[in-house]
Amino acid sequence: MQTANQAYQKSKFETASPGELTLMLYNGCLKFMKLSKEAISNNQIELRNLNLTKAQNIIRELMVTLKTDGEVGKNMLKMYDYILHQLTQANINNDIKAIEEAEQYVTQFRDTWKEVIMINRKRQHGGGQA
Repeated sequence: MQTANQAYQKSKFETASPGELTLMLYNGCLKFMKLSKEAISNNQIELRNLNLTKAQNIIRELMVTLKTDGEVGKNMLKMYDYILHQLTQANINNDIKAIEEAEQYVTQFRDTWKEVIMINRKRQHGGGQA
């Protein structure tokens, strides 16, 4: 069963569009932030660190793949930098509020990105109709 799930996950990543991969990164980041908050609540320091480090790595990946030749890209880079700062502070200070603030921004980015993907799919498959 585990190998079938692993094969499915691998296939999902290999066949995903760049937009879908970005959406997966946002969702993964949110998952790791949620797990980090639970670890803080349960005083599981190693688990908190592990999950916050994973969330930070995702934000770093989003930062290095971001096109910053326009104003929107430059502003997003600043936001990613702020999110990364909040996650770092959360890890240092065991701070759920810092995670929640970062979580709000990542959720907004994820929701916006999901909407963009849906709009693009509608355009590609039927001239604007679902």
